[in-house]
Amino acid sequence: MNINFFFEVLIGGLLSGVMYALVAIGFVLIYKASGVFNFAQGAMVFFAALTCVGIMDKFGLSLWLAIPLTMVAMIVLGMAIERVVLRPLVNQPEITLFMATIGLAFFIEGLAQLMWGSQVHKLDLPIEDVPMQFLMDNFNIIISQFDVVAAGICALLVICLALLFSKTKVGRALRAVADDHQAALAVGIPLQRIWAVVWGVAGLVAMVAGLLWGARNGVQFALTFIALKALPVLILGGFTSVPGAIVGGLIIGASEKLAEVYIGPMVGGGIEGWFPYVLALLFLLVRPEGLFGEKIIRRI
Repeated sequence: MNINFFFEVLIGGLLSGVMYALVAIGFVLIYKASGVFNFAQGAMVFFAALTCVGIMDKFGLSLWLAIPLTMVAMIVLGMAIERVVLRPLVNQPEITLFMATIGLAFFIEGLAQLMWGSQVHKLDLPIEDVPMQFLMDNFNIIISQFDVVAAGICALLVICLALLFSKTKVGRALRAVADDHQAALAVGIPLQRIWAVVWGVAGLVAMVAGLLWGARNGVQFALTFIALKALPVLILGGFTSVPGAIVGGLIIGASEKLAEVYIGPMVGGGIEGWFPYVLALLFLLVRPEGLFGEKIIRRI
C-alpha cells in the first residue's frame, strides 16, 4: 500500500469531515436549546447559498457586499422561524415539532427558488481549488487548497461558537436552558430570547456551510441533501454535543473516503454514498446516545 496515497485520502476525508461537522453543529445548537430536531437545516443551507448568488446576479453586487447581506438575511430567517413557527408550538409533543420542521423545509426550499430562480448557479469564492504546492513538492500528497481553507474557516467558526457559549452570559444561559427549561425559567432566564438567539446563530452557521458547499458543488437544490450526511455525524457524536459533532464529522469524513478507495473496488464502487449510514447503524447498536451524548436511563 502506498503510504503517501493513504494519507492523501485520509487527510482529504478529514477536511470533508470538518465541513460535515459544520452542518451538524446547526442541528446540535437547536436541539440543545429547544429539543427540536430541525429537519429544515438543509433547506436553510440551500436558502443561504441561493440568496448570496441571487443578490450578486440580480443587483450586480460584489461577493463582499453579498455575504454580509446574506448574513443578515439568514439571522432574520432563523429568528423569524423561531418566532412564527416554533414558539406557538412550545410544549407540544416532539413529533409535532419535528413534522413542523419538515413542512418548514419544503416552504424554505420553495421560497428560495421563488425569489431567486431554480437554475444551477456557480459560486466563485476567492479560494483556488488547486493542489497545495508545498505538500506536493515535499510529501508527494495532493490536497486541495480549497479544502484546507474551507476546513480552516469551519474550525474558526467552531472556535468562535465555543467561546460564545462558554465565556458569555448568553452562552451560560443557553447551557442552563439545555439542562432544564423549567429551572432556567425559575431563575429568570428569558427562554424565548435564548431560543431566538440560537435560531439566529443556526442561520449564520447555515450561511457559512451554504457558501462553502455551494462553491464546491454548485448552488443547486442538491445542497438540501447535505443535511442528510449530517445525520450519521450526529448519531456518532451525539445530538447534544458540539465536540461530538466535530469528532463525528471527522470520523464520517475519513471513513467514507477510505471505504470508497479501499473497499469500494471490492463491491463495485459507490460505497461513499451509503457507508456512513451503515457505520451509524452499527454504532447505534453499541452506543445509541453517541460518543458525547447524554445517556438516558429509562425506568420500567
